[in-house]
Amino acid sequence: LGVVILGFRRAAFSNEAGIGSSSIAHSAVKTREPLTQGFVAMLEPFIDTVVICTMTGLVLVTTIYDPSLTEEGVALTSKAFGSAFAAAPYLLAVAVMLFAFSTAISWSYYGLKGWTYLFGEAEWAKKSFQLVFCAFTAIGCMVELNSVVDLSDAMIFVLAIPNLAGMYLMARTVREEIEGYLAEIRAQG
Repeated sequence: LGVVILGFRRAAFSNEAGIGSSSIAHSAVKTREPLTQGFVAMLEPFIDTVVICTMTGLVLVTTIYDPSLTEEGVALTSKAFGSAFAAAPYLLAVAVMLFAFSTAISWSYYGLKGWTYLFGEAEWAKKSFQLVFCAFTAIGCMVELNSVVDLSDAMIFVLAIPNLAGMYLMARTVREEIEGYLAEIRAQG
C-alpha cells in the first residue's frame, strides 16, 4: 500500500492528471469545439506516464543493477543512460533543465491565473503575484529537496480535493457533452 501511495504521489507530480491545473492552460485555447481539448489533455498523461516513464524504467532495469548504488532520481537515470551512451548524461542534464524551467513557467501561469481570478486583472495584482512567486522560487532553491517535494505533494493533494468534487458534480454534463460530440462526429462520418 505504501508503494502504491508513493507511486500515485510521483505520478500526480509528474503529469498532474486529475489535479485540474492543466485545464487552466487548455481553457486559453481558441477552438470551435472545446471538448476536443479534453481529448488533447488525456493524451498528455499517456505520453508522460506510459511512454516516457516506461522507457526510463526499462532503461534503468536493463542497463544497471547494483544493490549498492546510492544514486537516486536523475543521478541514477543519468548513470543508466550513460552506461549505454556516453553523451547521454549531458543530454539528460539539458532535458532536465528545460523540464524544470518549463515547469516553473507553467506553474507561474497557473498561479497567476488563479491570483488574478481572486484579485482582478490590475497591474498591482499581477506584480504582487510575480514577487511572491519569485520569492518562493528563491526559497525553494535554498530549502532541502525532500521538504520542497513534500510541500509540493501536499499542495497537489489540496488541489485535487476541489477538482475531484467538481468532476463528480459535472460528470453527467460531461457525459452528455461527449455523447453529443460523438453523435455529431458519427453524423458527419
